[in-house]
Amino acid sequence: MLNDPRAAVRLVREIEGIALRLAPRRVTLMEVCGTHTAVIVKSGLRRLLPKNIQLVSGPGCPVCVTPPGLIDAAITLAGRPRVILVTFGDMLRVPGGGGSLEAARAGGADVRVIYSPTELFALARENRSSRIVFFSAGFETTAPSVAWTLMQAERSGIENLFVIAANKLLPPALEVLAQAPDLRIDGFICPGHVSAIIGASAFEAVARTHHVPAVVSGFEPVDILLAVLMLLRQVQAAKALVEIAYMRAVTFGGNRRAQVIIRTVFKRVDSEWRGFSLIPDSGLGFTKGYARFDAVMEAGMAVESGRPAPGCMCGEILRGVKSPEECGLFGTTCTPETPIGPCIVSSEGTCAAHYNQKTAGIDDF
Repeated sequence: MLNDPRAAVRLVREIEGIALRLAPRRVTLMEVCGTHTAVIVKSGLRRLLPKNIQLVSGPGCPVCVTPPGLIDAAITLAGRPRVILVTFGDMLRVPGGGGSLEAARAGGADVRVIYSPTELFALARENRSSRIVFFSAGFETTAPSVAWTLMQAERSGIENLFVIAANKLLPPALEVLAQAPDLRIDGFICPGHVSAIIGASAFEAVARTHHVPAVVSGFEPVDILLAVLMLLRQVQAAKALVEIAYMRAVTFGGNRRAQVIIRTVFKRVDSEWRGFSLIPDSGLGFTKGYARFDAVMEAGMAVESGRPAPGCMCGEILRGVKSPEECGLFGTTCTPETPIGPCIVSSEGTCAAHYNQKTAGIDDF
């Protein structure tokens, strides 16, 4: 069924029927997952939907929502003696206020890319005379593996491993979006991989308190169409519930073991997001027992807020109030080869998804 065109046709017909009954009302649904954004753009789902059903992209890219000041702090640390700065590949080329980690590496800093936080353990053991600093930008999906690695490091007595804690929590950001005066959201398409960890129930406050329905979706086009249909059914019935359209991987309770591991190492803290400013309880900081792994504290640094590049609309794009095509830099000054903002660098960025389709000659916007 997941790749069955007939299933997609049936779903689209049901969507069209509800959209017709809702007309002339315009329904705005937001996906908050970079993978969903890429699938929606690549598969041309927007062209299949009725004109009064609008899909907008939200803050589904963890690299993109990382504030420029924290990127600058990572660049500063990378330039210090006997420091090996480690990050995921997407973060390497993201510009801060004073360059990028890629530029720092070209200037002589030891900056390395890993694919899994579990690689940090061996890296710290093999380079005991250096401080290994991991720039941990991600959502709830990567938090368990980072936490587990630090638990193993603590048990093994590894003292040269540190982390820039930049992991974000999605539900608080959705609560902010649900109340945004410049953007009326009628429903959220929630990410399946995040929900597999935290459980669909983590989005209950969005539905219960702010009366915006949420449906957890998988990553095939049919999954997303099903999530759209489920949201429209709720909109039509004036309901606001949390539902799962990805039952093969997600439960309401989530992965309890992973949640315990996260809570052992991390605690909720107020966190700055690009485009949002400070969101209460939306980030992960270290618990008292693991505070020694805090790279920023260990270095005695003060992280400034930083400023986005002039003309860059990444903040507005992450909030869903602007599209990449409305940014004067998009596709001209700002390209994947010469990025001005992060949304065109990461594979999960909205601007990257739009740019790739436009350069392929596909205009779905």
